Amino acid sequence: MEARRTLFIYRDELLGPSETFIRAQGEALDRYRAFYLGLRRRPGLALPDLRVLIMSENTWAGRLQRARFKLLGPSNALRNVLASPQPALIHAHFGPDACSAMALARALELPLVVTFHGYDVTRSDAGLPYLYVRRRNQLKAFGARFICVSDFIRQKAIERGFPPHKTIVHYTGIDTDLFCPNPAVPRLPIVLFVGRLIPQKGCQFLIRAMARVQEVFEEVRLVIIGDGSFRPVLEQQAAEGIKNYQFLGVQDPEAVKQWMNRAMILCAPSVTGEAGDTEGFGMVFAEAQAMGLPVVSFASGGIPEVVADGQTGFLVREGDCQSLADKLLVLISDKDLWLKFSGSGQARVQAQFDIWKQTSALEGIYDSVLAERFRAPLNVKTRLEHEKLDERQSVALTVK
Repeated sequence: MEARRTLFIYRDELLGPSETFIRAQGEALDRYRAFYLGLRRRPGLALPDLRVLIMSENTWAGRLQRARFKLLGPSNALRNVLASPQPALIHAHFGPDACSAMALARALELPLVVTFHGYDVTRSDAGLPYLYVRRRNQLKAFGARFICVSDFIRQKAIERGFPPHKTIVHYTGIDTDLFCPNPAVPRLPIVLFVGRLIPQKGCQFLIRAMARVQEVFEEVRLVIIGDGSFRPVLEQQAAEGIKNYQFLGVQDPEAVKQWMNRAMILCAPSVTGEAGDTEGFGMVFAEAQAMGLPVVSFASGGIPEVVADGQTGFLVREGDCQSLADKLLVLISDKDLWLKFSGSGQARVQAQFDIWKQTSALEGIYDSVLAERFRAPLNVKTRLEHEKLDERQSVALTVK
């Protein structure tokens, strides 16, 4: 049996509670072995300890190390440590993180694969990290592949100047063995929201729609999973506008799955933010459908690529709370339609978003990147051009 190649999965901070898709993708690899590499560890997801590489501590000294790394790249000692697992390539998630990973890829002479998830190509430059905006053109030239989580995101990346021939669509997969409903668990009259509590996730529109829903079916409860800066505003809105609701805060993945098994509908009506950031794909929609949970949402960003309107759920015009409420009422009152959407959603995820199929395709992307590298390695002149960081300009970096 051929030995598995090693790759680094890179994120500046490893790994937030909502980033289960990164871990799931890494652990589903067959011919590659993932090491999780980051500047620091954050509270969140458990990772395999023997395959986690953290480059700094959560101390003041660590902050200085991170600042130095972002400005100057890895030290010789760090480069030697990271070369030890003999990685074949680096896969960075999110554009700003890719600019950090780019310095590592240069130092270790490795190809760099980047996944864009949404805000990194939809948000205006004013809302993006300074170093990312400054080094984005270098990233466009240096990156071997730019993976986009939906065709919507690919179009946005191309509009931002990323080379079309290196920019591809690859849907992140769902473990359909893990995300499958238990038919013995009864469905309850619950509309479920899962997501960060920020304006772009649209929970404020759902609360307004639920006021109309509860006028007709007062027993229908809104359950909100997630946390964020917008939570106090949403709690006040709910207290003033609806009666039957719960804010549960952040829940672990197993608890989220259990709520998806009990609820009737997932409603996560994302909207375009003031800075232009838009839902790139929305893993929660694929997870919900895999659990047999029909979806009602706005037709925003990449959501129409994961939710089939009129087949696995309903999508309405962004910001239209009346239509949102109407579609919720249709699914609550029409049991036959609910069953049809539930079955269709499961079938759609199994056919298009199964993690084993999708990860096999991802390994094919890695293979093609490495094949190209061996056919046409960087010459010395090109490598030196890539390594220029244009230090003639001052860098404003605030260490927090």
